[in-house]
Amino acid sequence: MIDLIQKRLEKYNAVGSIEEENALKEIIQEIMLFSLWQADFFEVAAFQGGTSLRILHGLPRFSEDIDFILKEPDPDFSWLPYLESITETCKEFGIEPEALDKARMDQRVKKALIKDTSIASQLNLRFMDDLNRRKLKIKLEIDCNPPSGSDFNYAYLDFPVDYEVCHQDLSSNFALKIHALLCRPYLKGRDWFDFSWYITQGVTPNLLLLQNALIQYGPWKAQEININQNWLVSVLGKIISSINWKEAASDVERFLKPVDQKSLPLWSEHFFMNKLKSLYQ
Repeated sequence: MIDLIQKRLEKYNAVGSIEEENALKEIIQEIMLFSLWQADFFEVAAFQGGTSLRILHGLPRFSEDIDFILKEPDPDFSWLPYLESITETCKEFGIEPEALDKARMDQRVKKALIKDTSIASQLNLRFMDDLNRRKLKIKLEIDCNPPSGSDFNYAYLDFPVDYEVCHQDLSSNFALKIHALLCRPYLKGRDWFDFSWYITQGVTPNLLLLQNALIQYGPWKAQEININQNWLVSVLGKIISSINWKEAASDVERFLKPVDQKSLPLWSEHFFMNKLKSLYQ
């Protein structure tokens, strides 16, 4: 099975240690998704976030974490049975992961962490000579009390074998990305890279889901707000005018291939204001 991973890795044609590590993490993410499908995880949950955009829709940036939402709220959700499935499946591929449940019962978003030091010594790595002295880490997060209003689709993946995942549709995924842009208490350039990608793809956000999410969590929590296009463009414009775009570009750079990094010097208030104008055109 390790040969299957080696062949998959070679297809990335990585050009440096960072890209090679990102590619290896993504391969492990795909194996984990396959494992979750085997454990019937997608009967109760849906794939969403940046990694879903990358794997399902070709987003041209790598992603560190795997994000999910429950289809229906369940405060008693536990990662433990699914972590057992991930561990067993990884072993079939020659990987010996350490799976840690990081969730607390009082958390809305429950986390788990997968660590691995075993895979590097089994692969022919071109750049990461030091990888066997540190751990690959992949975080899983699931929203156990998601806002109502999401729409879902199903997609087939073919690595390591054919399987099916349930995922948020692009409009709903975009809505929760905008929720992060409006409510995240720190700057994350990857959010703005995704925002630009959504607009380029002609996707518009699910406004009902966005409104429900804003009422549930963030500065507008429990307020009576009526989200429409004009309100959204106005609020996003204020945020765009306040951002340190050099810092934002620096955050996302290591997740991009060299050809995509060349566009980062364009990042500025003017650049994203022009993106924003295209949102509803």
